[in-house]
Amino acid sequence: QVQLVESGGGLVQAGGSLSLSCAASGRIFSINVMGWYRQAPGKQRELVATITNTGHINYAHSVKGRFTISRDNAKTTVDLQMNSLKPEDTAVYYCNIDFIYSGNYWGQGTQVTVSS
Repeated sequence: QVQLVESGGGLVQAGGSLSLSCAASGRIFSINVMGWYRQAPGKQRELVATITNTGHINYAHSVKGRFTISRDNAKTTVDLQMNSLKPEDTAVYYCNIDFIYSGNYWGQGTQVTVSS
């Protein structure tokens, strides 16, 4: 099985920065897409950023220019650098990995809280 563990969440003031990291363990092979999603109270889970196995990156409009997604293939990790944070960025952030042949996996989530 595959397990994803997120770290780096916390409390920060508006305008500050946080860096999230997701580490995968287990049977890791044939990765298609790695990404970050978030879910705020009372809202649906939404895409934040994704990066494909070829390096193509996609960002949600609301975070473009402020967040940066990156990956380390050797360590099988995906990171999210978040700058210029806003209160509306407050959410539980989830790591996701999609495999070409064997499905989709989620982390347990890490809380990010941005105060005004």
